[in-house]
Amino acid sequence: MRATVTKIGNSTGVILPKAAAERLKVKQGDVVYLTETPTGYAVTPYDPEFAEQMEAARRGMSEYKNALRELAK
Repeated sequence: MRATVTKIGNSTGVILPKAAAERLKVKQGDVVYLTETPTGYAVTPYDPEFAEQMEAARRGMSEYKNALRELAK
């Protein structure tokens, strides 16, 4: 599916086709996540539970960064 990048005020935005917005179950004003993947980017609807889990993961990775770095060797 194709989307258009456009200027919105002083920002840059992406206009989602109606079919994409319906499939994502998002509407004007909703928050979405833009996630980098090996093949590009993925757009997913905001999920408060997921956001909470990601914040917990970030805290854990920050707290245990030295151990994680050693494990990655």
